[in-house]
Amino acid sequence: MSRRRRDADVPPGLLLVDKPGGMTSHDVVARARRILSVRRVGHAGTLDPMATGLLVLGVGTATRLLGYVGGHDKTYEATVRLGQATVTDDREGEVVATASAGHLDDASVTAALITQTGPLLQVPSSVSAVKVAGRRSYDRVRAGEEIVLEPRAVTVHRLDVHRIARPTPDLVDADVTVTCTAGTYVRAIARDAGAALGVGGHLTALRRTASGPFTVAEAAPVEDAGAALAAGGGAGVLGLTEAALAVFPSRALTAGEARALGYGQRIPATGAPGLHAAVDGEGRLVALVEDADGTARVAVGFPPGRGRTPRPPLKDPLAPRHS
Repeated sequence: MSRRRRDADVPPGLLLVDKPGGMTSHDVVARARRILSVRRVGHAGTLDPMATGLLVLGVGTATRLLGYVGGHDKTYEATVRLGQATVTDDREGEVVATASAGHLDDASVTAALITQTGPLLQVPSSVSAVKVAGRRSYDRVRAGEEIVLEPRAVTVHRLDVHRIARPTPDLVDADVTVTCTAGTYVRAIARDAGAALGVGGHLTALRRTASGPFTVAEAAPVEDAGAALAAGGGAGVLGLTEAALAVFPSRALTAGEARALGYGQRIPATGAPGLHAAVDGEGRLVALVEDADGTARVAVGFPPGRGRTPRPPLKDPLAPRHS
């Protein structure tokens, strides 16, 4: 049995994983932990077991980026089936209602789906990862509880219908591309479009193709991405600095500014709004910084790896003077 390595022995970074169907997001995280023999691994946004495609994992201090990565817009390819409703709003749930969709023409199907765009108040499926009083909704449903979740505000920026097919006389399948805010349930789009048409609807396929600046074209199986990170880089891997610069605008630091930030001190503001990736002269991500009260402060710090001897702190030139 291999010895578990310290998290500091594995370089921090993001893994862009192409998740296969049948695995939960937790399964993928657990597999990455085993491959890398480390514990500090997380993901930036759940994918249902049925779904495939891009799942962004953070390793080591890169987990500090996940909250920002997960909040970006997402793009999905999906197949909506009209004529059946299921308990989970996807193909993995029991069919709870059927109604023939054979009378629907292509224009009616397209119109109903396009109606599911713009700002929406969307009710998540009760069989979802939404927490209710600290427990996942799907766990409460499986325990026999009746759960009705509160609607949440989401935005579907775009929904394109690519193909409409009729696998049986009573069913209609529509292939769509959806671009939406984080937290949007594509299976709820299928459910609500089907309800509006009076025939019920659910998803039969779902694939995430993009999350913020990252795409599934850059991704790799978790085994390959994990091995590449351990080896120092490769397909499906972004180093810590590269990952941060893909999400945030950069700020180059002088040596003095880098040392000051390393001790939590403030440095001069740039006047540019929002978080910036502050990078030192060696290309190392020092912190995410943000202007506040005329200076730039550390929002998230990324201390150097172990084994480096810290220098004594500098006197903060921006600190208030005391007489």
